[in-house]
Amino acid sequence: MASFDDRADAFENKYAHDAEMQFKAEARRNKLLGLWAADLLGKSGDDAANYAKEVVKADFEEAGDDDVVRKVAGDLGGKSDEDTIRAKMTELMVEAKAQVMSEL
Repeated sequence: MASFDDRADAFENKYAHDAEMQFKAEARRNKLLGLWAADLLGKSGDDAANYAKEVVKADFEEAGDDDVVRKVAGDLGGKSDEDTIRAKMTELMVEAKAQVMSEL
């Protein structure tokens, strides 16, 4: 019975690790998206970094990416549409995962 419990614990630990890595990657993607949007808004330096933090915080409003897209699209106005923002999010997720993995 101990080996079954060991296996269950291993699966549980893997699930927790995978969930943590996904959370970190999404937060990193949102930061990168915020920096991208800040550039479009003409922000730089601390202003861009603070805006990126706002985008990361926006993700805690509801499950999924809609809250982030809504914030960035609202802030950008006519400078970008939701489809472009979602495409950028997909592109940045690859970069975010690579960054998170390189930090391990």
